[in-house]
Amino acid sequence: MALFDLPLDELRTYRSSSVEPEDFDAFWAKTLDESRAHPLDARFEPVAATGLSTVEVYDVTFAGFGGHPVKGWFVVPAGATEPLPLVVEFVGYGGGRGLPHTHLLWASAGFAHFAMDTRGQGGTWAGGDTADPVSSAPSVPGFMTRGIEDPETYYYRRVFTDAVRAVEAARSHPLADAARTAVLGASQGGGITLAAAGLVPGLVAAAPDVPFLCDFPRATTLTDRQPYREIGDYLKTHRGKAGQVARTLAYFDGVHFAARATAPALFSAALEDLTCPPSTVFAAFNAYGTADKEIEVYAFNDHEGGEAYQQAAQLRWLPGKLAG
Repeated sequence: MALFDLPLDELRTYRSSSVEPEDFDAFWAKTLDESRAHPLDARFEPVAATGLSTVEVYDVTFAGFGGHPVKGWFVVPAGATEPLPLVVEFVGYGGGRGLPHTHLLWASAGFAHFAMDTRGQGGTWAGGDTADPVSSAPSVPGFMTRGIEDPETYYYRRVFTDAVRAVEAARSHPLADAARTAVLGASQGGGITLAAAGLVPGLVAAAPDVPFLCDFPRATTLTDRQPYREIGDYLKTHRGKAGQVARTLAYFDGVHFAARATAPALFSAALEDLTCPPSTVFAAFNAYGTADKEIEVYAFNDHEGGEAYQQAAQLRWLPGKLAG
């Protein structure tokens, strides 16, 4: 795929047309207050039969949105006895937490690592173990249109709340240094990372990799690739609901969370990315709330982005932020 979006020099100054709701902060404060009314009840169960000798693994359950049980893996270097810098990771669209041996990178680098399972997902790749017990009105197959006609019922209200609670759960473990916490993820995980960066106080780093869920007005009209296409397919059937849907999505746009973020950030964008077009990524990057931010650009890549190259960039960048 040839370059299809704005030229790089225009991407570096591009701003989203997404309109922030006047009650954005009040909406999220209310949402988090309601979930925090439920005890976090974070439980860490050691997993013995992993076949892994260099790390220790815990099977985690904590109370997310509505007090619903959410799963995760907590992985630390074997023999760790003192609190370690903490990396909380969110996974891509359709995937779940998978198996423990797929989460070795950050513990191998000397960090405590928490990988959150995404509710209702994991049926497409890297199986998940977390149900989404909330039903919704009719939706297009996938997750993008579940409850999309109202911010109160939208699927990502639950997911983003789970993400905040995941950071709180991971920080509660005695081997996690809560004062040195980073969040990261790719694609959907990158979008969730931006939500966490905007909602969780005291983070020291955020690394959204080719983030999804950003600049909805442009994304939903620029690309015909899934998952954004789910929204267009919904509106093909639900004629006349475009304004209502746009209003809902504004509460979940990574651009608005980015504007509230204060932790140093390392983004990435791929200029041939048809799933998360580069302008939508730059929209979040350009809105990001601190000057301490960098972006890696992969000129000839689609949504795979930098893959291992971006992980290498993160491995160079993150230790300095978590050094304390």
